[in-house]
Amino acid sequence: MRRPTLQWLKRLFGLISFTLFLWLSIMIAGIFGYALPWDAAALVTGPRPALWNQQIALISGHAGSDSGAVCQNSQGEVTLTEADINRAIAEATAATLTALGAEVTLLEEYDTRLASLRADLLLSLHADSCIEASGFKAANYTQSRIPVSEARLLACINLHYAQGTGLAEHPNTVTHDMTEYHVFKRIHHETPAAILEMGFMGGDQTILTQEETRIAQAIADAARCFLAPDPPPTAPSTQEAIAEE
Repeated sequence: MRRPTLQWLKRLFGLISFTLFLWLSIMIAGIFGYALPWDAAALVTGPRPALWNQQIALISGHAGSDSGAVCQNSQGEVTLTEADINRAIAEATAATLTALGAEVTLLEEYDTRLASLRADLLLSLHADSCIEASGFKAANYTQSRIPVSEARLLACINLHYAQGTGLAEHPNTVTHDMTEYHVFKRIHHETPAAILEMGFMGGDQTILTQEETRIAQAIADAARCFLAPDPPPTAPSTQEAIAEE
């Protein structure tokens, strides 16, 4: 083997060895919680997506528990269940958020992982009853220990969900079951959380069952507004809207 070729192979082997050593160092540092003096991920991946490394939990309302609200035909046969709507939209939303760089956990209604759950954001997705009404509403815990943060979260939802879906807010139908939602009492008190009733299964059935991607994008826009606000939202929260009336 010629000497120049041998030297080239040595340099190549050295470069490969150094790269492996660098990545091993990054992995070990991450395991033990040490920050590196440079943004190693940025060196490899370039510009980060909008929700890079954000921990987002999504609850598919009623999943693993019951059907939720139902629609029936004239013979009393069930034609549509809330749980099915919630699941389809939750899965579409998880895919959209993942594409934006978030680390998404999809949960059931009474998932054991909810106990003291820590996340950058938790959203519980539901649909309202099968009546001929239209609109959405969102709520957080009335005894929230992070009220300023969660008021901003509701503002982001009210602004971007309305813009993305074309649905109007329906604040007068926010219920005690929403503001005292059981999940709010189970997760860690520093986890920002909201429950979103995405629309009525009667009046909003078309968008709920045929435009899951559109709804998912609207929810993702609200999450991005909250986690990476630019500019800050100005829409009032649902509770503020009720107080003003």
